[in-house]
Amino acid sequence: MALRVAVVGSGPAGFYAAGALLAHDPPVEVDLFDRLPTPWGLVRLGVAPDHPKIKSVSRAFEKIAQRPGFRFFGNVDIGRDVSHEELAEHYDAVIYAYGAQADRRMGIPGEDLPGSWAATEFVAWYNGHPDYQDLPFDLSSERAVVIGNGNVAVDVARMLALTSEEISPTDTTDEAIAAILGSGIKEIVILGRRGPVQAAFTTPELQELRELAGADLVVEPADLELDPVSAAMLQEDTALARRNVEVLREAAAASTTGKEKRVVLRFCVSPVSIVGTERVEAVEIVRNELVADESGQIRAVPTDEREVIPCGIVLRSVGYRGTEVSGVPFDERRATIRNDRGRVLDEGGAPIPGLYCAGWIKRGPSGVIGTNKKDAAETVELLLSDAGAGLLPSRVDEDIVAALSARGVQPVGYAGWEAIDAVECARGEGQGRPRVKLSHWDELLAAAEIPM
Repeated sequence: MALRVAVVGSGPAGFYAAGALLAHDPPVEVDLFDRLPTPWGLVRLGVAPDHPKIKSVSRAFEKIAQRPGFRFFGNVDIGRDVSHEELAEHYDAVIYAYGAQADRRMGIPGEDLPGSWAATEFVAWYNGHPDYQDLPFDLSSERAVVIGNGNVAVDVARMLALTSEEISPTDTTDEAIAAILGSGIKEIVILGRRGPVQAAFTTPELQELRELAGADLVVEPADLELDPVSAAMLQEDTALARRNVEVLREAAAASTTGKEKRVVLRFCVSPVSIVGTERVEAVEIVRNELVADESGQIRAVPTDEREVIPCGIVLRSVGYRGTEVSGVPFDERRATIRNDRGRVLDEGGAPIPGLYCAGWIKRGPSGVIGTNKKDAAETVELLLSDAGAGLLPSRVDEDIVAALSARGVQPVGYAGWEAIDAVECARGEGQGRPRVKLSHWDELLAAAEIPM
């Protein structure tokens, strides 16, 4: 009897894990589960719409999906439609690879005021995630503040600054395109708690801010004056930090051209409160000094210097966080499934037979899409090693389809996703766009047509 493995999560980690299993000799049967009726995870719903080359990685996933032994179970929520315990009974092994979609909190006053949003919500909205289409983003104010210094912060700032010529050819939802182009926003301020040397964004994303058709990038030269700790770090650090600082210095030295919008980068500042009575009116920030602790880690220490930045919307981009699946051991501090290199561990630190994880829910939200390939391969190698050693538990001889059908669950199979894909691509073809997304549950399920 062939080894049968369930993979939960159809983003890059899930597909790379499926690919490694299907390439094994003898091949492993793989059922890939996702709560949404569409696959690809953050490749579809997280990558910025104006970065189509990054999204092209889905072509590799399409090839994996065509291999014998692969099945896609979209529209199946593990924990609601089927429990972890039931899943474990039906498979020789289960790999959880569902990522880290929740946002980290800042823990400051005013964080929950209307107009204060997690960047993850804004990204999901403009990318067409069906759970986020009714969020009331108010883009009427003249200034938006983005908190964070990673690529997601840069993405949302850039999206707010795009012109019609830049955003219209993308697969941004029609509603988001209309809202962004009709917004009153003239200035987007990006706040970083540490300095330019420690910024987490990558140089290509930073360079894109300099190339925006309708917005000037503004960096104050004073913000690029490095403290001794950062100056020493720049000499010893990666080429990435040196390239970033070089681009920032070029931007600071360049004169603005009077474009309609401004993207302003601020460093060594942290929000201490979001100000407003009934909704966001401003952000109060504090100036930081950078110090190195005993371990050499750079810490941002607040000073007495404060400032209030008036704004109408705040987008918080301070990190992703994994969430728990009932019955699966979870490390609350790290916000990941408790594991050792992908083997899930019980309370005592011993591996749980047949239970594994991969991707962000395994290691935390770090790395690029390709990082998940090596990560998933490590997990699969351990799983296959355990299978060869006879360490996997026995499973019931019943197809999960029967269990789902018995409770009225209607999964969307891969053919259903292909039907959705065909509708979206056809809608986009006449507009010169890669696709026009279906972004509501009812229209997605209607287009899928074909259950399992």
